[in-house]
Amino acid sequence: MNRTEHLLKRAAFALTTIFVAVTTNFFLFRVLPGDAVTNMARVPHASPQLKHALTAEFGLDKSKWEQYLIYLRNLCHGDMGMSFAHRQPVRDLLIADLMNTVPLVLAGTVAAIVAGVLAGVISAWRRASAADHLSTNLAIFAYALPSQWLGLVLLILFAGVLPSGGMMNEFLFEPAPFWQHLGDIGTHAILPVVTLMLTAYGGYTLVVRSSMLEILGEDYVLTARAKGLPARRIVWRHAARNAMLPMVTLIALDLGYIVGGAVLIEVLFSWPGIGLAMYTAISQRDYPMLQGGFLILTVSVILLNFLADLVYARLDPRIQR
Repeated sequence: MNRTEHLLKRAAFALTTIFVAVTTNFFLFRVLPGDAVTNMARVPHASPQLKHALTAEFGLDKSKWEQYLIYLRNLCHGDMGMSFAHRQPVRDLLIADLMNTVPLVLAGTVAAIVAGVLAGVISAWRRASAADHLSTNLAIFAYALPSQWLGLVLLILFAGVLPSGGMMNEFLFEPAPFWQHLGDIGTHAILPVVTLMLTAYGGYTLVVRSSMLEILGEDYVLTARAKGLPARRIVWRHAARNAMLPMVTLIALDLGYIVGGAVLIEVLFSWPGIGLAMYTAISQRDYPMLQGGFLILTVSVILLNFLADLVYARLDPRIQR
C-alpha cells in the first residue's frame, strides 16, 4: 500500500467515524432521564399550553427520525440549533467557550512537552543516577493517576495561595488596566494548566527517555564521544534531535485526549470552557448544547488522530510509493 492509498483509507475511516459520532451524538442525549420541556419552562408546574408551545418552538413535537434529519441538514449548513436554556445559537455560545478552552489546552500541552522533553533527556543522559530514578518515578506517578484526582490534590494544597475556581476575579471591574486583567486570568489558569501539564507530562518523559537511551547507543553518538565533543553538544545537537521523532506522533495523538480530559478539569476548576458548558447543559437537558459540545470534542479527537496519521506517513519510510 503506497502513501496515497494509506491516507485515503485513513481519511475515509475518519469521515465514517465522524458520521457515526454525529448519529450517536444525536440519539445519546435523548435517552437521558428528565423532561427538557419542563427545564425550558423554568417553572416546576408549567401549564400544558406553555409546554405545548415550547415543544413546537424547538421541534420536539416531531418524531425522533424527523428531528435527526433536520439536525443533519442544519449541521451541513453550520447550524447547531438554538440553546434551550440560553435561547441563543449554540454555535455562538460554543465559539465563546472554545476561546477559553483552547488557550488552556495549548498552555498545558506546551508546558507538558517542555517539561517532558527536558526530564526525559536528562534522565537518559544520567541513567541510573538519583536524578534518573526521581524523574522516572515522578513520570510513572503522574502517568498513572487520573487528571481529576491530580486536580483535587492541587486544590487541597494550593487553594489558599492560588485562585481555586473561575477564570477571573468577579470584583475586578473596568477601568482596570489591561495587564491587570491579563495577570488575573493567568493567576486563575495556573492550577488547571498545571493539572493538564501533569496529565501528559509522564507519558512524554517516558517516551523521550526510552528513545534517548536507544539513540545514545548508536555508533555516531559513540563516535562523537570518542572525538571528544562536549557532552551538551552530543546530547542536544545529535541525540535529542533524533529522539524527538517518536514525540511528533505522540503529541498529535495526545492532543485529542487532552481536549477530552480538559472537560473534567474545567468542571473541577469552574473554568468557563466547553467542558463546563456541557456539564451545565446536562442538568438543564439542553440537547443542542450537549450535541454541539460533544460534536466539537469528538471531531477534535478524530481530526487530531488523522493528523497523527499524516505525520506518521510522512516520517515512516515504509509508507512510500
